[in-house]
Amino acid sequence: MPNTQTSDYYDILGVSHDASDSEIKKAFYKKARQLHPDVNKAPDAEEQFKSLNEAYEVLSDKQKRSQYDRFGKVSGAGGMGYESVDFSDIFGGGFGMGDLFSTFFGGGAESRANIRKEGRDMGVGIRISLEEAASGTKKEIAYDRLAPCETCHGSGLGPGGKFVDCPSCQGRGRVVTIKRTILGDMQAQSTCPDCGGTGQIITNACPDCEGQGRMPDRERLTVEIPRGIHDSQQLRLKNYGEAGMHNAPSGNLIVTVRIIEHERFSRDGDNLFTQVTINLVDAVLGGEVMVDGILKGEHIKLKIPAGTQNGDVLRVKDKGMYAFRKESRGNLYVQVNIAIPRKLTKHAQDLLSELREELGQSPAKEHRVDPHKAKKKKKVGDRIKDALS
Repeated sequence: MPNTQTSDYYDILGVSHDASDSEIKKAFYKKARQLHPDVNKAPDAEEQFKSLNEAYEVLSDKQKRSQYDRFGKVSGAGGMGYESVDFSDIFGGGFGMGDLFSTFFGGGAESRANIRKEGRDMGVGIRISLEEAASGTKKEIAYDRLAPCETCHGSGLGPGGKFVDCPSCQGRGRVVTIKRTILGDMQAQSTCPDCGGTGQIITNACPDCEGQGRMPDRERLTVEIPRGIHDSQQLRLKNYGEAGMHNAPSGNLIVTVRIIEHERFSRDGDNLFTQVTINLVDAVLGGEVMVDGILKGEHIKLKIPAGTQNGDVLRVKDKGMYAFRKESRGNLYVQVNIAIPRKLTKHAQDLLSELREELGQSPAKEHRVDPHKAKKKKKVGDRIKDALS
């Protein structure tokens, strides 16, 4: 990656330090078309384009720009490294600003003659905590897409411009070519290369988007995540995907939500599983303990029945996860672990000896455990499920 920290971002974009957001965006578009490796064959075109992209990443973000203006650098700048967004699945593969320009210039998987007018769906990933999934949250994301051109409002038309029938195909969108073969002249139809099969061309196209009606842009969007959402569940945001050409329908943005594994809770559907440790006396005589719930500030009073055994599972109704987009909640299952004191006073030992005699129990005999038969330690949720079954 180029060492852009030694270069001034404003100089890279060719704008002044007091340039407006609109001026920065227009400067980026102009230079991106000049420097993109698809059109610029200079040996360092790719490095220049990366530097340009990094400069725009910083100066197009108010917070990053303020940090850069104050300190001359921004932590984490470069490579479009947004912590909350996974770009690996955009369009089914790593698709960033460089690929957007490849599509914009007519390169990539689709040739200029076969380019579609409707916008494609796009995908991003967001990571949230289990607490955020329980209560619902909002996340701001940033992603690159082909957005409607601000100059022509998506029409692709410049001043006085209009759509006319393509003179090459007379508005049919197809052209006929004749090839001479040993069997005689053969006719073949193909998509018109001048109009891309639409049958129309633009007179006086928009100078900024070159008649496409869309431009590469970095979109910033606040996504509202409903409570009760499950891991890998997807949200569909209509019209926030790739913009269509000439105001054709835009695609959708598909947001895949991934939930980070929690250190205290395990989830199964809308039910939650956790553990609590109690002392020996409470296990024998019964008592109450406080358990922190999954919601912020939620404290649950858990009753411990007398005679509770180590590994017993207690159910707390309606204290699990909210069901997706509903008011109902699952249950909270708590596995009880009994803490056995390692050191006892002489008086405590005597009391326990009297208790053993009172219960008619004899001292335990030595018992050896075969290490080859020892079970592998399971996760909390799995152990609780085994206990319930």
